[in-house]
Amino acid sequence: MKQILIIEDDPEIIQLLEIHLTDMVYNTSKAMDGETGLNLALENDYSLILLDLTLPIMDGLEVCKKLRAKKNTPIIMLTAKSEEIDRVLGLEIGADDYLTKPFSIRELLARIKAVLRRSTTPKIEEINSTSLNFEGLFIDIDKRKVLLDTQKIDLSPKEFELLILMASNPGRNYSRTELLNIIWGYNFEGYEHTVNSHINRLRAKIETNMAQPRYILTTWGVGYKFNEDI
Repeated sequence: MKQILIIEDDPEIIQLLEIHLTDMVYNTSKAMDGETGLNLALENDYSLILLDLTLPIMDGLEVCKKLRAKKNTPIIMLTAKSEEIDRVLGLEIGADDYLTKPFSIRELLARIKAVLRRSTTPKIEEINSTSLNFEGLFIDIDKRKVLLDTQKIDLSPKEFELLILMASNPGRNYSRTELLNIIWGYNFEGYEHTVNSHINRLRAKIETNMAQPRYILTTWGVGYKFNEDI
């Protein structure tokens, strides 16, 4: 049974979420401040985290940032703020989706299903092989495992999806808009700079020299591609 952590300081929202998530046969845990929520997230293995942006002690952006430094649990950020900057920051530091309050329970449950599905199933349907092997880089698609010179590399769900998409099509140029539409979906139209942030984090994990990347190359004026010469 999938475990979902709710980090939210409004008891009425927590109760509402617990009722509906339990009806969908999810187990839930809760925290009413950011620090407690972060500790629970780091100490346990959750299938997904619902993270409020405005929290006591530690806000949701800081929780997301600290969690992403250590774990890759899928995160849906909940925010009462409608300003674009909050959504952008949440996505750029590693949230997988966001929803602005007030939201419909039906929409939230649909987002939860979508994020859980993306986190367990390769998104790129045309991939036929179960693994990809390059010079020094091995990707096991079924096990969602990446090895760099035999060392395991931990990637977030979005970083993994970006990697297998481009690595499955070496030499193909992808614009930022195209990557955004494929990996994030139409709901994120206008957030192309989010792609840059995820590419930079992915490079930091798999490239030995960020100034001269070996695997993920920038195609100036277009976007990015995976090196076809390795």
